[in-house]
Amino acid sequence: MSLVNPDGPEPVGSIVPPPQDVEQKPKGAEVVTDNASHSSGHESEKSETFQNGVERVRAITTIWSKATLISMFVLLYLISFVDMLQNYIDTALNPYITSSFGKHGLLTVGTVISTALGGCIPLFTAKAIDVWGRVEGFIFMLLLAVVGMIMKAVCKNIETYIAAHVLYWTGHIGVMYVVDVMCADITTLKNRMIIFGINGTPRIAATFAAPKIAELFYTNLNFRWAFGAFIIILVACSMPAMGVMVFMYLKARKAGLAKKERSGRNIAQSLAHYFVEFDVFGILLLMLAYCLFILPFTLVSYAPNGWKTGYIIAMIVLGIFLFPCFALFEMHVAPVPFLPWKYLKDRTIIGSCVLPGVMFLSIFSWNAYFGSYLQVVHRLSITNANYVLNAFSLTSSVFGPLFGLLISKTGNFKYIAYTGVPITLLGTALLIPFRAPSTNPGVLAFTQILCGLGTGIFATCAQIAIFAPVTHQQIAVVSAIQGLFSGFGSSIGYSISGAMWNNILPTQLYERLPEESKSRAAEIFGSIVVQQSFADGTPEREAIVAAYAHVQRLMVIAGACFIPLCILSIFFWRNINVKNLEEEKGKQTKGMVF
Repeated sequence: MSLVNPDGPEPVGSIVPPPQDVEQKPKGAEVVTDNASHSSGHESEKSETFQNGVERVRAITTIWSKATLISMFVLLYLISFVDMLQNYIDTALNPYITSSFGKHGLLTVGTVISTALGGCIPLFTAKAIDVWGRVEGFIFMLLLAVVGMIMKAVCKNIETYIAAHVLYWTGHIGVMYVVDVMCADITTLKNRMIIFGINGTPRIAATFAAPKIAELFYTNLNFRWAFGAFIIILVACSMPAMGVMVFMYLKARKAGLAKKERSGRNIAQSLAHYFVEFDVFGILLLMLAYCLFILPFTLVSYAPNGWKTGYIIAMIVLGIFLFPCFALFEMHVAPVPFLPWKYLKDRTIIGSCVLPGVMFLSIFSWNAYFGSYLQVVHRLSITNANYVLNAFSLTSSVFGPLFGLLISKTGNFKYIAYTGVPITLLGTALLIPFRAPSTNPGVLAFTQILCGLGTGIFATCAQIAIFAPVTHQQIAVVSAIQGLFSGFGSSIGYSISGAMWNNILPTQLYERLPEESKSRAAEIFGSIVVQQSFADGTPEREAIVAAYAHVQRLMVIAGACFIPLCILSIFFWRNINVKNLEEEKGKQTKGMVF
């Protein structure tokens, strides 16, 4: 990792030549640009100006020192640690919270809705932090997370809890999104994934600490105190980083590097201006398409005729239809496009968005109820079950900085991404025969490690792939679009697992339970606590274990079927060498950066 500072400060708004698509050629070959993709490259670069939020952060990185840069990263790291810790505690407690309302089967309903909304919110946030500033966007997302946690702490029914989870998850995704953008602001393209990898290592501590903390809250207090405590902790740990950003911006303004000019617009004119600047119509069109396509997968279980219900089919068809409508609007109509058309049609950007979408689709098709499976079938405690469950993210977090270092040294990410496919496929496929009560939990943890290693490679390479073709101006927007696809895949994955769980498990339980217990089938299905209450060797216990094993096996098979699509999405990437890219075309970011 190197600290980079240009020779002397540049005027704010000055143009740093943005990176172009540099093809990786055989040794000794000349590095050339991909003119087929960016025919108007230099003309657009010379005329580019940065929006206020981007210009502001460029002024800040110009004025601050090496010590301030490092301090800022440490403060962002602290935010990531607290937020991830809270998220892992939330995940560990969720089965027991839904069970406390007798609705364990609805575990994925709030998750589907929240991931769908969480995928859309960064679209608005991206424009907000580009037009207004990083701090403003962060504070708004933090506010959503805090309101969601307050509602969770005081909720009295499952409906309020699901609504609270939607708000919390939206804020959580938004907070981490802004932190990622700020990390991108303070790094060169070549070293970006090293910093991203380091910033993801709080998951290592959260993997071990969160399950035990969750269990202590559950056994000694209750789940409400878990949310109440972290409201205070998260806010307290977030303020220092935002304070540094505000202080450095004021310092940059005092030095004349950032000037805030009054627009002279009245309220009506400002609303009209920002309606255009935010591309509100285009974003709403994309969000509508996304939600119309996603929600039927959740609603189908409650529709009178299932997939044959008219409004379910209509929503999916309309959602699919609106996606090309969004593309046409951005291409021909939008005064200020959400993302310039040359980037929207870029095959590297498209492929790097599809990859995490497919990855999360595969994972959450089987992973959503994995924690419940471990606790019911293998009788693991909340702590130990989540140790196994979190081995997935632990592995990707441990190896994330190493993947980033490999990309920094070689400049290549496409062929590194390919290596993740067989590893992920092996980890998922092994779960098919191992989804049995006789399997040692250590073996299940090993499959999680394999899946975490493979998807860690995917995540790292997909992030650098989407940053490589763009300039600093588009960093926040392309990151938001990638987040949209990630939410898209997660929502469908959760919907698939929720649909299989709620349609297959009740039937399996009823068929396998002894006659005298069939009347309790709905009660048993609705609570993980009731499921755990039966002693080993009883007919009820054997029925529950067999039903769990059956439905989990089908879920894993479904997840494994999506993995080959990862190869296709990587195939479309251009073989861009990020090391040569910045050597030839200059840094993507400005000032004192990593």
